[in-house]
Amino acid sequence: MNVSFSELTRAFARIGVLSFGGPAAQIALMHRELVDDRKWVTEAEYLSALSFCMLLPGPEAMQLATWIGWRLKGTPGGLIAGLLFVLPGAAVVLVLSMIYAAFGTGTGTVPIIAALFTGVQAAVVAVVIEALLRVSKRALKGRAPWVIAGLAFVALFLFGLPFPVIIIAAGLYGFFTTKEVAKPLDTPHPWGQSVQAALIWGAVWLLPLAVLIAYHPGLYAEIGIFFSKLAVVTFGGAYAVLAWMSQAVVQDKHWLELPQMMDGLGLAETTPGPLILVTVFVGYVAAYKQNGLTGGLFGALITLWMTFAPCFLWIFAGAPWIARLTAAPRLSGALTAITAAVVGVIANLSLWFAAHVFFASVGRIDTFPLHTILPDPTSLRLLPAALAVASAYLLLRLHQSLPLVLALAALVSAAASLG
Repeated sequence: MNVSFSELTRAFARIGVLSFGGPAAQIALMHRELVDDRKWVTEAEYLSALSFCMLLPGPEAMQLATWIGWRLKGTPGGLIAGLLFVLPGAAVVLVLSMIYAAFGTGTGTVPIIAALFTGVQAAVVAVVIEALLRVSKRALKGRAPWVIAGLAFVALFLFGLPFPVIIIAAGLYGFFTTKEVAKPLDTPHPWGQSVQAALIWGAVWLLPLAVLIAYHPGLYAEIGIFFSKLAVVTFGGAYAVLAWMSQAVVQDKHWLELPQMMDGLGLAETTPGPLILVTVFVGYVAAYKQNGLTGGLFGALITLWMTFAPCFLWIFAGAPWIARLTAAPRLSGALTAITAAVVGVIANLSLWFAAHVFFASVGRIDTFPLHTILPDPTSLRLLPAALAVASAYLLLRLHQSLPLVLALAALVSAAASLG
């Protein structure tokens, strides 16, 4: 397929602006635009690449876009496609983050703003529950996936085990318990191409991080290190890693307060691009608190770089191997087990978010071996709980659009605060 760079740019600019609704909607949009309408890749190529991207850490829809650009026009095409998929949403999230920070970060400085974001937070609980149900239908087929999901939930919610440990353990279990032997494929072994791409993009990712550590050993280096680690463990999509990221930036690093973290998620839900763009909000607000507008912009840039530069590394180094990798049953088994564990991760995220939205006071139990939360029943907040139930009804039963549900929840909360 002979596709010009101008055609490629126009197509992915359109996709980048219209890519609302999370990875499922984004993958469907690309399929319609690039497989059905333009016929730039075949159905088999598209599905094979999607399976490969789901094995990788990071946002699978963005990486799929990058692979399609690479498939059509090599590395320049991959850069165009990947950047256009991310940058429109990143720009919108950054602008919203700047507005949010200018209003005192939305935590009571302006009561009406605080009320609006209370409604957004309640709707976010419903959004995460919707994600839980959607992933469960796809992932929990058979007894073993249910067991893996249950164990992942218990390990996270009750015992506070690290998220990366859960994902790695599930992947190893799936890999080593898969019995089928792969048939050898008569395809090339592009070692030179992959090694060259790994060296170049490893340097693009890690050299700026080394400079930050050497010359800015404070907050900026911490942001760079944290989001570089995050880029390596974000298997299973953004929802899978949000609980770990949220707890880390709120409880461990104290960069944000929990209501701010949930406000950021709500903002990211309303913008195009991958949901993991909420990291831009985190980086901006964390640095803004310490260094103002300029610091916030630098923090957002560091976050964006450390989150998405690894995605280009995975694709450009791994894409030449896609035919061999997607035919390997053990890797497929690892992905199946990881997807099942993600159900438990999202269940943990759902309860964690709901507890902090519905209750004004949430304590903790940190008596070995338990490390879990303990809401105070007397601090129940009825309005957010009711808004979450109503949002879930609108999303799950009436199938209303996500931006509409978020807007309605925010407006009802604001109106109640005035009454």
